[in-house]
Amino acid sequence: MKTLIITGASVGIGLATVRRFADAGYAVTNISRRPCPLPSVNHLPGDLSDAGFLDTLGDRLSEALAGADAVSLIHNASRLLNDSAADTSSDQLRAVMEVNLAAPNTLNRFVIPRMPSGSSIIYVGSTLAEKAVPNSFSYVVTKHALVGMMRATCQDLAGRGIHTACICPGFTDTEMLRAHVPEEAMDAVRGLSAYGRLIEPSEIADTLHWAAENPVINGAVLHANLGQVER
Repeated sequence: MKTLIITGASVGIGLATVRRFADAGYAVTNISRRPCPLPSVNHLPGDLSDAGFLDTLGDRLSEALAGADAVSLIHNASRLLNDSAADTSSDQLRAVMEVNLAAPNTLNRFVIPRMPSGSSIIYVGSTLAEKAVPNSFSYVVTKHALVGMMRATCQDLAGRGIHTACICPGFTDTEMLRAHVPEEAMDAVRGLSAYGRLIEPSEIADTLHWAAENPVINGAVLHANLGQVER
């Protein structure tokens, strides 16, 4: 049995991803505050902003990993604020880092020793993992760092048969995007894609599934953005 462990699969890209992996025959476990609405998903309630979130989940997560022929760990959950380098306090930055960086590290330390050869660790990055825009300071900083984490993971796991990749979605039609971008600006955002539309969460889910199944991309950063228009 193949097993997927994913964070933040209650909505958006995460929800589309658990559907895709479940359809492919994976046993799926999600970790998030809000439950995943799919009844087939093993939901472990946890707040990734709490440094001790695994304290109450460890035994159940071990059970989900037991006996798996291969494990795909997808770091999907993230926090996005409207903030600026000029006025973001270090406490605010640390709070975003807890979800976007520390939680993936915590899960890696727990899951990697339980991963057989043929497993994968996939990080969900962003277009903003390799560029920046105004007023997304902490998100940009942590997504850049996530790429470094993925590359370091690749090097440190060499020879263990576990591959890594960072998939960087463009503007995807999710609850997070709509909370961050005013409706009156959405047409302009659509225009940033060479296809003139938002990406569907299912398209990113398909990309994540492909990445999990193909070790040839070990250590790669893949941009899934429909061709971003640079102005």
